[in-house]
Amino acid sequence: MVDVLLGLQWGDEGKGKIVDYFAPSYDVIARFQGGPNAGHTLYVKDKKIVLHQIPSGIFHSNTVNLIGNGVVLDAVTLKKECETVASFGVDYTQNLYISQRTNLILPTHRALDKASETLKGNDKIGSTLKGIGPAYMDKTGRNALRVGDILDKNFTTQYIRLRLKHQKLLDSMHFNEDISAWEDEFFEGIEFMRKFKIVNGEYFINEKISQGKKVLAEGAQGSMLDVDFGTFPFVTSSNTISAGVCTGLGVAPQKIKEVIGVTKAYCTRVGSGPFPTELHDATGEELRKTGNEFGATTGRPRRCGWIDLVALKFACMVNGVTQLVMTKADVLDAFAELKVCGAYKINGKEQTQVPYQMTKVDIEPVYRSFNGWKQDISKLCDPAGLPEAMKYYVDHINNYLGVKVSYISNGPGRDQIIPTL
Repeated sequence: MVDVLLGLQWGDEGKGKIVDYFAPSYDVIARFQGGPNAGHTLYVKDKKIVLHQIPSGIFHSNTVNLIGNGVVLDAVTLKKECETVASFGVDYTQNLYISQRTNLILPTHRALDKASETLKGNDKIGSTLKGIGPAYMDKTGRNALRVGDILDKNFTTQYIRLRLKHQKLLDSMHFNEDISAWEDEFFEGIEFMRKFKIVNGEYFINEKISQGKKVLAEGAQGSMLDVDFGTFPFVTSSNTISAGVCTGLGVAPQKIKEVIGVTKAYCTRVGSGPFPTELHDATGEELRKTGNEFGATTGRPRRCGWIDLVALKFACMVNGVTQLVMTKADVLDAFAELKVCGAYKINGKEQTQVPYQMTKVDIEPVYRSFNGWKQDISKLCDPAGLPEAMKYYVDHINNYLGVKVSYISNGPGRDQIIPTL
């Protein structure tokens, strides 16, 4: 069977650590969507490492890691990432596999991303400029190059053909930057990738399942960035929800068992787009500072606000979440008062449904206030020791969502997680 672990907000929920925590219980960790715009932060031997495309089980020698067909892969980023992993003494060639059907990000995809975002002016969506969107556009447009193609002797010819197509688009967008250095790095990355175990991903993963192996599908970004169900058009280019596992790995829906949703104890967002509970005051700044809320991939300051249960319940619904992990609970230790959004006021009326398009309505969050616990919880291991005010806060979330918070992360360390089962 396949369990799924994914983010329920706008990404940056701390999924990397949580995958790392669960990894020893699984035989296979598989990425099923996204690209190098994802940044999963882990702490290995007390050192921080950010994984962008490699599944977060790479540091566990008995765990197989698969980059699935739903991912768009940047060979340059992969090479750099592997070099970092190797510096920790990990032989990534032994337990990292790549699906043949995984689509490649080309240098011209990055150029198209930059040119498109520049043309948007004040309407920028906040792209990381990694070429993700254009790569997915080539996938749906049936033009893409895939990992299996790099083993073809005519790969360079295929690349040139697609590059010329992209160049016409870039000329029409008045993009005239020299990307030759990007191309040099790209082909170095392609040569590097040829050393990997490139497999027929869907057969590979289903064979593991038939052998009784435990598989964990690792999501990137967050549910509110899903291309269909997120805050369109300020979304990513893939399906970040649990349904994306089926198309992103080639597994049937009935193979999915547990859906583990990760949420912060508050809420953040990087880039543009609607954020009903965003705080533009000293409280928001304190959340940012205390939580070290800066993008793992971009370094951009994250927008911060109170937890939004309307959006969170929506995410639980579309994902079929069976259990929750609450991260960064310790960030709230210093706050005397906490607020929770339980409804939206739109045109003077309260509602508990996420609007079809948040950009077309003015949303006023309806809050309920809670007492803070004003206590350091970072050293706690037993749920019985949690402050009563915190238990009350978590119980309210459990009851509102109808899904239980089964784990609370109370710090960045591997051992800083409290099972509440």
